[in-house]
Amino acid sequence: MNAPQDISLAHNMTRLGRLDLPGAGQVRIVGTTAYIGHITNKERLGTSLVDVGDPQNPKLISQVFLDDSDSHSHKARVVGDLMIVNHERNMTAIGRKADELPGARAALTATLGREPTHAELAAKIGVSESDIPVVEAAQKRGYDLGGFRIYDISDKSKPRQIVHHRTGGIGVHRFDMDADYAYISTEMDGFVGNILVIYSLADPTRPEEVSRWWMPGQHVAGGEQKTWQGRQHRLHHTLRFDDLLWAGCWHGGVRIIDVSDIRKPTTVGAYNYHPPFPEPTHTFMPVPGLHGGRRIAVAIDEEDHAHSAEEMARRRGRPHGCLWVFDVTDFADIKPLSLFEVSELDSPWSRAAPGRFGAHQFQEHMDGTLVYCAWFAGGVRVVDVADPTAPEEVGHFIPEPAAGKAAPQTNDVDVDSRGLVYIVDRYRGFDILEFTRR
Repeated sequence: MNAPQDISLAHNMTRLGRLDLPGAGQVRIVGTTAYIGHITNKERLGTSLVDVGDPQNPKLISQVFLDDSDSHSHKARVVGDLMIVNHERNMTAIGRKADELPGARAALTATLGREPTHAELAAKIGVSESDIPVVEAAQKRGYDLGGFRIYDISDKSKPRQIVHHRTGGIGVHRFDMDADYAYISTEMDGFVGNILVIYSLADPTRPEEVSRWWMPGQHVAGGEQKTWQGRQHRLHHTLRFDDLLWAGCWHGGVRIIDVSDIRKPTTVGAYNYHPPFPEPTHTFMPVPGLHGGRRIAVAIDEEDHAHSAEEMARRRGRPHGCLWVFDVTDFADIKPLSLFEVSELDSPWSRAAPGRFGAHQFQEHMDGTLVYCAWFAGGVRVVDVADPTAPEEVGHFIPEPAAGKAAPQTNDVDVDSRGLVYIVDRYRGFDILEFTRR
């Protein structure tokens, strides 16, 4: 159904339709079907398939539910009659701060000469004392369900699971796929943080590992020594364009990987802007064509979560997650050209906590020079990078917060062949928008 929208929160964009779906991590449009991967929820909802042929009246086709309560399946990709979804362990209430716990424990033990208390650990990483035993219990339970599932969706009303392929660690996060391969970002035994594992889909009932790629230092079982804390340097995911994979590597920045020999992925370009920029690199992809004779790429950072108003206040003055534009003409000499940021004045919920304001993700394909960015409490921002040295916002839409939430949390965005824009909220809601540049 349609919903009213305050015109002050939209520019060159209007809402055509909406479904009141649970919070989601990813939306992918193929033809006239939206595939929506849901974030942890009590219903164990994994994936929704929605008919968007009539954008003013989106209709639910079917839903896939998880069979365990420790996992979520918040990402989905589709090629032909195959749908792949991730299977990843649920985070505790403190999210990625749990990754800081081993390092904090080691540092405090060295300083205090004894095991730290829960209160001391909580103070060290900035969480509540009651959070620590919850994280410890989750670590003690272990987890062996991580991986990905492949479905036959030749009948979209009845998705049929073909296989649940196990990987390692806490499982699979984001990924890419084509008709031949799946490019999976996952934890694996012997590695610290997510790495790339490429699987052949020649037989979808038996995905076959073809090759792996990781950043030097991740393969600790192989004797490598990491030079960063925790899992700060890890693969978020790659996107394939021709024979290149474009990789966002969290606090490791960006990488370009040559897969002309699929069995031997080779790094051919790298650039890292951490530090001084505090927010990790989420996604990296090329802009089609040449621009002023140069080859251009864009990257987007993911704003970290502020769990309280106090934490939000401590971050004032710190750069938010933003959009980057790079000159990648010479892979051996990648150069940043510009940044695009959204002012805190441009959203009434920019300082609402708990929540996030800055950037998160953009659509994972481009036909021209428009980048559609999911900007958490800033909604969706449409940015033109025709002049790569001066990105220009040409449209935006900020949805209302979900019921009982402090701010909207626009988590993902996609654009279909008709030019319609689709966004999902991390808490609740699926919107179909039209962008009209004036």
